[in-house]
Amino acid sequence: MLKGLDPRLNAEVLYALRAMGHGDTLIIADTNFPSDTIARQTVLGELLRMDNLTSAEAAEAVLSVLPLDTFVDDFAGRMEIVGNPEEIAPVQAEVQAVIDKAEGKPRKMTGIERFAFYDMAKQAYAVIQTGERRFYGCFMLRKGVIPPDA
Repeated sequence: MLKGLDPRLNAEVLYALRAMGHGDTLIIADTNFPSDTIARQTVLGELLRMDNLTSAEAAEAVLSVLPLDTFVDDFAGRMEIVGNPEEIAPVQAEVQAVIDKAEGKPRKMTGIERFAFYDMAKQAYAVIQTGERRFYGCFMLRKGVIPPDA
């Protein structure tokens, strides 16, 4: 245990979050996402795990240390529901609430078509697979910066 760090963050996840640079993307994936296959194609090249956590719990832990990008509109994204891209699934509403809380204001995630999400995930820095069993519990977070006065 380390003081001031969310205990849900394991050493491998902390390493990846620290190593990421401004603009790098992180995928938080549900259990149905082809996480290992995609993760092998990322910058990190190996799958990270946050088992037994929902997507929202994993996002909350990650966002306790990771700043979101403020220079772009696609600072965070959700996999769109096939056939109904405007629908927000409950798991997606939960992660949106986590983002809004971490940011201290509402910041709406962008929608990303399913196959475009897979393609984008292959270019990500890393993939974290969670224990989320609900469909469409897949998200992209883009790392921002910490200003000198923070």
